[in-house]
Amino acid sequence: MAFPGFSPLAVDWLQGLVANNNREWFNANKVTYENEVKQPFLRLVESLNHHLASKLPEYYMDDPSRAPFRIYRDTRFSKNKTPYKNHIAAAFPRRGIQDKAAGLYVQISATGVGIAGGSYLPDPDSLRAIRHRIADDFDAFQKLMANKRLKKLMGEMQGDVLTRVPKGFLPDHPAADWLRRKQFYCCTELDPTLITSPKLEKEVLAHFEVLGPICLYIDNTILDARKAGARRTQFLR
Repeated sequence: MAFPGFSPLAVDWLQGLVANNNREWFNANKVTYENEVKQPFLRLVESLNHHLASKLPEYYMDDPSRAPFRIYRDTRFSKNKTPYKNHIAAAFPRRGIQDKAAGLYVQISATGVGIAGGSYLPDPDSLRAIRHRIADDFDAFQKLMANKRLKKLMGEMQGDVLTRVPKGFLPDHPAADWLRRKQFYCCTELDPTLITSPKLEKEVLAHFEVLGPICLYIDNTILDARKAGARRTQFLR
């Protein structure tokens, strides 16, 4: 069965959390959180995961209960000491390459439905590999990013950009603007009325599908680079 959408009580709870981000309010309203927010969100995640098995099997999770993030914030190194996140969220990483790779992301908050995909914090080796692949076959990357449905649903790619082309690449390379990127992800936020709509799951899946090719491009690049590195290490032993 398709996910029917959250109840209005879930939206009320998320709005209340924004105004009362403290342990006293949270504990007093924890039953509503469990019944109207946490458990329905897990059902949404499970349903999304079921569809990923056929649509984007590389991002299918054997245990979808591991996809949601904890709502509790880690405040140890933050000036912001509010104990809870103002949203609930889940990530679907690439199977077999979960650390610092590309993946799919969905977030529910009082302001709307956030959807993202790509690589938010690639490690130096992965970032180098992505840049080299773009530089070596820029035509293929341009074709990937020219997808009209991708632009319609997700807009332009987001993330931090260097002021100069990094060392190892020609400053006037045709892909210079892309090579300066430190992050490779797209994100958007949909209207909050979607939270209680039975169309929620369908909309999230539609966005995941257009993000899939970007995630696969990045993750396949990272996998190939790591395999090549492993072969070099084995050869030198």
